Amino acid sequence: MTSFDLSGRTAVVTGAGSGLGRHFALTLAKAGARLALGGRRLEPLTALADDIEAFDGRAVPMQVDVLDQRSVVGFVEEAERELGPIGILVNNAGIVVSGPALDQSEEDWDKVVDTNLKGAWLMAQETARHMVRLGHGGSIVNVASVLGVMAEKGIPGYGASKAALIQLTRSLAAELARHKIRVNALCPGYFLTAMTENYLTGPEAEALLTRIPQRRIGELSDLEGPLLLLASDAGAYMTGSVLVVDGGISL
Repeated sequence: MTSFDLSGRTAVVTGAGSGLGRHFALTLAKAGARLALGGRRLEPLTALADDIEAFDGRAVPMQVDVLDQRSVVGFVEEAERELGPIGILVNNAGIVVSGPALDQSEEDWDKVVDTNLKGAWLMAQETARHMVRLGHGGSIVNVASVLGVMAEKGIPGYGASKAALIQLTRSLAAELARHKIRVNALCPGYFLTAMTENYLTGPEAEALLTRIPQRRIGELSDLEGPLLLLASDAGAYMTGSVLVVDGGISL
């Protein structure tokens, strides 16, 4: 069986300070990767780095604003300088604004679409440039969402940005394959995080469960295998794939 082992590889995770990003970073570190932890606030990233180093992992917390190209360039340069050639990018930074479409502002739309799509594009572009320059290839995992492949009320910008991120994934996969860079999308369904807590513990939760064939909210551990498949050599012949992990709700 092809190994999921990431020993000796450097991985970058954006939005690593909380939620899915934090768990993704822990998963990669436990598989042996060195981690560059990216986010706006250093405090949660430093705490995560401490947790990783507690099991003899290696992680460096670094501030980055994924909407600022100079910040992104500096982040990638610092990651390479501190940890060596980058072989894995988990493009996880994202936000959501919820509410009726007719009540959302232009600012709401711009904030969500810029973070979820433009931010992912800037990170993917700069990391791919790094991989091409060094000639070693690598894996880019864009964290999209089941809401990029199915529709839901009250999150117009989020759904649109995640659907666009899936299409960006396919476009980059086609173009970067000749550089030995794989680009895939991971589409989580409903998982309990700070971003989803109000929705998944509120009055809508019971109705939501009836729509999920497995009749449960996802556990963070359910994403570990899919992430490692896309990040490691176990998924060496996968590029442009859209891997949905949702308990069947998109059916």
